[in-house]
Parts: sequence; structure tokens; C-alpha cells
Amino acid sequence: MKKLHLAPIIAMFLLSCMTHEKTAGLEGVFTGEFSYGNFTDNISFEIKNDSANWEVLFSSLEQNAINIPAKNVLVRGDSINFMLQSDKYTYDFINIRDRKEDVLVGTLRVDTMTVDYTLNRQIPSDSKGTQPKEVKFQSNGLQFAGTIWEPGIPNQKAIVFVTSSGGGDRSGSRAEAMYFAQKGYTTFHYDKRGTGASEGDWQKATMEELCADDINAIQFFTKETGIPPGQIGIKGSSQGATKVPYILNKQPELNYGIVVSCPASSLLESDLNFWKNQNADILGENLEPASQFQKKVFEHIAGKISRDQLQKAIEENNSEPWFSAIWIPDLNSVTTDTKLLYSPMSEFEKLQHPVLVIQGSKDEIIPPESHKAISQALEKAKNEDFKTVVLNNANHSMYQTANTDFPYWAKLHDDYLRTIAGWIEE
Repeated sequence: MKKLHLAPIIAMFLLSCMTHEKTAGLEGVFTGEFSYGNFTDNISFEIKNDSANWEVLFSSLEQNAINIPAKNVLVRGDSINFMLQSDKYTYDFINIRDRKEDVLVGTLRVDTMTVDYTLNRQIPSDSKGTQPKEVKFQSNGLQFAGTIWEPGIPNQKAIVFVTSSGGGDRSGSRAEAMYFAQKGYTTFHYDKRGTGASEGDWQKATMEELCADDINAIQFFTKETGIPPGQIGIKGSSQGATKVPYILNKQPELNYGIVVSCPASSLLESDLNFWKNQNADILGENLEPASQFQKKVFEHIAGKISRDQLQKAIEENNSEPWFSAIWIPDLNSVTTDTKLLYSPMSEFEKLQHPVLVIQGSKDEIIPPESHKAISQALEKAKNEDFKTVVLNNANHSMYQTANTDFPYWAKLHDDYLRTIAGWIEE
């Protein structure tokens, strides 16, 4: 009787061992190049198992996609299948581990397309990899939260990413912070006031107050890491880029600045340029009078003209054929935003630091000749150490806009990060 009772137990134990043996080795990080025609991207799967559940985290620095959890993870023997979901597409990943080569052989199915790929296991290194360190600091009586990324081998090279426009938190610069940490730089990015885990209200803050937050962040970073200001460069994009010359002029001991997608105008003119690009096809020959009226709306938000002045202009123009295209906020809830009147040009005209200026040829927001005007301002400052780069087919966010053979993923322009890294090393 004992043998009869033990038999199913032994069978279950052997089955358990066989299942574990089959799935053992799926855990880990698999990385490699995903390519289709003229499209390439470096992707990574981190596969975890806690004995009850399997988890897959998808990453691509060039997509600013870091540890995106997959759905519907299914493991059978040496195969692991899962899916990712975007606003427009479902991505089905079908994978099997090749035990002999210890690689993950997979197929991605999206829309009507099927793409094969092979990912190599990332072998753990004895050296310490990049490590995130969560920190908090004070600025103007508010508490801010950020992340310091430490490289595997500590050194005295550092980059601080200043905050940009809107309500985005530090996740917008996470891929770049990680990328340069992997290249040996200590990097720092943080939540703008009123975003993420930082206190305050960025909408009510002046440009000077936001720049003061960045300066306080840099000073905190210097004390926290022991890296002297002379070894620290700062980088900003869009509105963040307009703050870079201001901060460098206030903190002349800093090393260099990188400005990406920087308008050579007020932020108001930049917003107006974006509006014009959005409505050019719709308005045709009516674009100019419509844009002049839209400018008045922005000027009211900036506090340059009163509500009565704008209301009068509305009454005089509401019967125009272009008026329906005008954006007008609820005038009862408008909060004055003087940041719209800020322009970086006077700061560029006295800047002596080394500067890299990057603009995309397909930038849909800033005035198209901004890089030329910034170069002229730096020449006026007699700055002899600046470089201007225009990336063909890059948009305002530095994403590739040219047609590719795989149009289902948006990714950073191939030359964007390489251009920055190369200039810094030079």
C-alpha cells in the first residue's frame, strides 16, 4: 500500500523536476539588435520567475522604453511568449530558447508584419554596472526628487539634465541618463517642481524660479557626488535648452552646455510657430491674419495684453472665415504665464562656455532658422568653442521622421546620441 501511495508522489516530483529543468535558463537578460530592412533598434528582455509567476520587462533606450512590463506571459518548456500594447498596435513576441547556443530566438508579429530576431544572453560581469540612486534635495523651500546614475567605474565626468516644458517628470530624460551612465558618466535628472515626486507648481513659477531650481539641483549634485563643477556639463531640450545659457552664465565654473531643439526666439514665438505648422494646410492664404490673431491670445496668456483688449479683438474678428481655427482658452480660468516672454538670445550673446547646438531638420515647433541665429549670437559673444549640428529628418523630440521599412516603433534619430557623445569626448 505504501508503494501505491508513493508512486504518484514520485511521479509528481519527477514531473516537477523535468518542468524546472526545461524552464531553467529562461531567466536572465537577453539583448540584441532588432532589424528589418533599413530599420534597426537595440532591444532587451529581462525575464524573471518567482516560482509562481513569470515576468518580462521590455527595454529600448532608443525608444525611451525602460522596463515596460509585458502582458499575457506564457511559458511552456523552453518557449516564452508575451505581448506589448501601444495606443495603435499589439506586439506579439514568440520566443524559444536555443539551449545549445544559449540564445533567445524570436518572432515579432505586429499588424501584417512578421520579423525574426535573435537575442544573446547578457553574461553577468564581475564589474559593477550602472546603479540608480534615488535622492531628494531642497530648492526655494520645496522638496525635489531625482535619480543619480552612477557608472560602473566611478570617475569625475558628469552630466546634469535640466528640466523642460510642460508637466513631464524625469522619465523623459531617463534613457539619456542611462545611456551616458553606461558610457562612464555620472548623470543626474530630477522631477521638475510640481511633477513626479517634486513639490510645487511649475505653471505658476517664473523662468527665473525654474532656473534657480536647476542651479540648486546642480549644487546639490556637486556636494552629493564630490564631482567639481568644472567636470560637469549640462544638457537641455526645448524649453530646457533655453535655460542652458542662462544657467551657464550664472554658474561660469561649469564645463559645457548642450542645447537641443532650442528656439532662437521667445517661447511665445515658438508656440506660435507650432500652431502655424499645425494649421498651414487648413488655412492656406488665411494663415497670416489668423496667426496674428492667435498671437494676441498667447500675448494675453503671457500677461502682455489685457482680457479687455483680447475680448475686443474677438468681437472684431469672430466673423472671419479663419476664426474657427483659432485656439482660445476659457478666459475665466487663464493663469498668466510670463515664461512665454522669455528668450535665450541675450544669454547666448554673452556665453563663453563650449556649446553644442543640435536641431532637427523636421522640427515642427521652433522657428526653422533657430540654429543659425544661435550661431550668430555665439559669434557676437566671440565664443570660439561651439558646434552646430542639424540632424536630417529629426523632429523636435529628436525622433526619426523618415520612412522606414518598420514603421511600428518610433525611435531616436540614429545620429542623435552619437553626436552628443562624440562632441563631449572631443
